[in-house]
Amino acid sequence: MNKTVAIVGGGPAGLMAAEVLSKQGMNVDVYDAMPSLGRKFLMAGKSGLNLTHSEPFDQFVARYGDRKTEVETWLREFTPDDLREWALELGIETFVGTSGRVFPKGMKASPLLRAWIKRLSASGVTFHLRHKLTGILTDGSLRFDTSDGELTQKADAVILALGGGSWRRLGSDGEWVHWLRQAGVKVEALRPANCGFDVKWSPVFREKYEGHPIKAVILSFGEFHQQGEFIITKEGVEGSLVYAASSMLRDEISAKGTAVIQLDLAPDRTEAQLAERLSKPRGSRSMASHLEKTVGMKGVKASLLREFVPKEEFTEERLAFFIKHLPVTLIATRPLDEAISSAGGVSFDALNENLMLKNLPGVFCAGEMLDWEAPTGGYLITACFASGRRAGMSVLEWLR
Repeated sequence: MNKTVAIVGGGPAGLMAAEVLSKQGMNVDVYDAMPSLGRKFLMAGKSGLNLTHSEPFDQFVARYGDRKTEVETWLREFTPDDLREWALELGIETFVGTSGRVFPKGMKASPLLRAWIKRLSASGVTFHLRHKLTGILTDGSLRFDTSDGELTQKADAVILALGGGSWRRLGSDGEWVHWLRQAGVKVEALRPANCGFDVKWSPVFREKYEGHPIKAVILSFGEFHQQGEFIITKEGVEGSLVYAASSMLRDEISAKGTAVIQLDLAPDRTEAQLAERLSKPRGSRSMASHLEKTVGMKGVKASLLREFVPKEEFTEERLAFFIKHLPVTLIATRPLDEAISSAGGVSFDALNENLMLKNLPGVFCAGEMLDWEAPTGGYLITACFASGRRAGMSVLEWLR
């Protein structure tokens, strides 16, 4: 079957679709706006590529929240274990870390990407870099801006894997939203996911503690309760514990203007234990010295108490409560371009069960540009791979 498939986007979803199709003898052209492939994938692996997670499958798919049903169909066809096996075929061994996260043994993304591109090239995939898609014409042709001017290309089928709206400098600029909507495709607004939040710090706190980690705390918000750590930023807070709750916090801020989280600054002690120790005679010691001497509360954690405990309640009798239930008000979500990933995108209402756009036959979508989101921990990358595979298989079925 001598058919041509154009794939736009050289991240995990687009490259996985290319692999599926090239194995079946398709003529595959991959177009990417950047000078090299997989830039966001490489950035994700800069501090250690978290490829997937080892938790049980039912627990794994529950991480996709409202989109569990849709994402699960991709993941049943390409599971986290399948992803590890696929990496091994490329010569990349993986291991399970203490948190259950799965990493390449070398920790880096670049060896995997290099081996993958080499295999795709050997299978006949052609790569076209610095080709930015600017629209789909009425006859299904793709219009690109290139270094040589405007280019129009036609293929028997198209897979769009254009990414979300975060990390613009790496290629995920979300500019496709405008022209897809013009083509009649329902696209939900792109929003930050796995993002930080603004907090109204005092100037003194900001100057002293910007960049400091807050370790061994429990963050609570509604039904969410999780222990971990986060970082104080100039504008507010960010880090793995904040990211884990970010979708709920973002939606709360969108609905009500602010979101109030509660921090337990001493998860290993009860409020009663803290109260008993704080009740010891202070003598001539300052309150700061008393906090450190009795319950070991010092540095950034002690200063957090000063930031958010009302002055009249900063007493030995009330501090145990606030150490266990410190309210911190988040006043805004950090901008989309700073987020690790994005929510929103092509609505599942605009797609059939095979990820083909209903009003653009022969055009399929995959990856982060679809309207789903996932927490950090390997869930986002795994589902991008799986959706790319699903799109590739769907193109094969459609062309046949």
